[in-house]
Amino acid sequence: MQNFINAYSWINIRFLLEGFWITIEVSVISIIISFILGTFLGIIRYANIKYLSAIVGFIIDIIRNLPLLLIIFFTYFGLPNIGIKPEIIPAAIMALSIFESAMVAEIVRSGINSIDYGQTEGALANGLTKWQALRIIVLPQAIKNMMPALVSQFISLVKDTSLATIIVLPELMYHAQIIYGQNTNYIIPMFVALAVLYFIVCYLLSLVARYLHKHIA
Repeated sequence: MQNFINAYSWINIRFLLEGFWITIEVSVISIIISFILGTFLGIIRYANIKYLSAIVGFIIDIIRNLPLLLIIFFTYFGLPNIGIKPEIIPAAIMALSIFESAMVAEIVRSGINSIDYGQTEGALANGLTKWQALRIIVLPQAIKNMMPALVSQFISLVKDTSLATIIVLPELMYHAQIIYGQNTNYIIPMFVALAVLYFIVCYLLSLVARYLHKHIA
């Protein structure tokens, strides 16, 4: 018990919260970017545009079958070789956004395909263009169907920020490692703190998604 009391000193808690804020910042920005980019890419795949859809699909398949850790490595250590030198936080956001965009694109494509094509035909029969039918009729319904998968993917993104410790991203996991690296008696208390903080973020995200799902319904 004394180890827990000492581990949760104000200095350590404040240090953990500093890392927690970086985790939140990186996660939120990556979620926004990956949702926008992934939706755009998913629509391109669904639209079956000659050559473009095939190229986008090929790139997405490559990214989806690569380990996220490899993408993080390439973003931070590989891009400088071609003249692009991102800082640690932008590199982490870039890597997470690229990886998650590929995942979101497939979720979006599957979500759109889940809507009966008869609704598109009905919209076309009423004078809408194919893109208007997609934007006004199909996509709003597809988003409702996609919501559980998107939430699951974004929760994974929050937890995947811990992988960026490999490039010394000063996020929650990295700060916890520094604390228990100074005193190995703090390992279990830090793991408990990590579990609680990750749970809070992921649970809040699921509550927001549940509210949005109900609102859309």
